[in-house]
Amino acid sequence: MRLIHAFITGLIFGIGIAISGMINPAKVLNFFDIAGSWDPSLIFVMGGALVVTGIGYRLVWRRGRPLFADRFDIPNSKVIDARLIGGAALFGVGWGIAGFCPGAAIPALGTGRWEVALFLAAYGVGLALARRLKGQPIFPALARA
Repeated sequence: MRLIHAFITGLIFGIGIAISGMINPAKVLNFFDIAGSWDPSLIFVMGGALVVTGIGYRLVWRRGRPLFADRFDIPNSKVIDARLIGGAALFGVGWGIAGFCPGAAIPALGTGRWEVALFLAAYGVGLALARRLKGQPIFPALARA
């Protein structure tokens, strides 16, 4: 049941990303081109996501626990350190260069564009490298099995 709900949630997210046009890297890159062909639509997509997320969190927190787990899995660190800032900067630079973030790239695979597959492959290599540098297993699900 948990996988079904995860699939439905991902499907709704993917459809929303596709309808909003955020699977098109040119649309995202035009948002960053303030001096040129600026496209502010990303602001509205993010604003809509914030409203839905805010409402969702208020509803979820009213429950004592998640539907499919014993407790909420919430980060407990409030430290803003070099790793957090560096990771956010790296994410932003990658998003600005490629026009994709991982969340939008996965539904964009449906476009059949090779650039999307290349981006996701590079993202996977980056994740594996980061895990290796931290001394973590590259495939944590396999390490638990």
